[in-house]
Amino acid sequence: IMKTRPLFLALGMLAFTAFSLPSAQAEPSTLQKANAAFVTAIAHETAGEVDQAKRAYEQALRLNPRHAKARYRLGQLRINRDKIITKAKERETSTVMIPEYRVSDASLGDALKALAIHTEKASKQTVAPNFIIQDATGTLSASKVTLVMKNAPSGEILNYLLQMAKAQARYDKHAVVIMRR
Repeated sequence: IMKTRPLFLALGMLAFTAFSLPSAQAEPSTLQKANAAFVTAIAHETAGEVDQAKRAYEQALRLNPRHAKARYRLGQLRINRDKIITKAKERETSTVMIPEYRVSDASLGDALKALAIHTEKASKQTVAPNFIIQDATGTLSASKVTLVMKNAPSGEILNYLLQMAKAQARYDKHAVVIMRR
């Protein structure tokens, strides 16, 4: 009896703890659903789909109101909405693989038109970048560039063109704005 007494005491304490204290967590299936909604929200956010991300974060919070990461990310999503959309647009525009790009002594304006055409063709018409040259004097558009590249991402081709023309790019929601450095 002496040897079993500690065992009974331990079991009794365990039972008391399990049944007398209120549960601090929701059912595991609800937590799993909340985490799945959170992961879905991050995927939508990464893709620049802010409305879908917002709905998924809100779903995670409905399932688990204590989901601190979902609450934080939803707040950041509201604050950085335009930046998130713009960053996704930049990623989409910059990652299209161009099989061959060739311009010789072309104006920057013509080189950008060619890049837009190559990008649209290589993406099977899913990505069509709008390049806007912001230069009141017109000298930037007339800058001469020569570039030959094979199997390169459109973003890298753009970077080389901009380096040659001493220019920089700013990605907006609907256009890539080119301006002097």
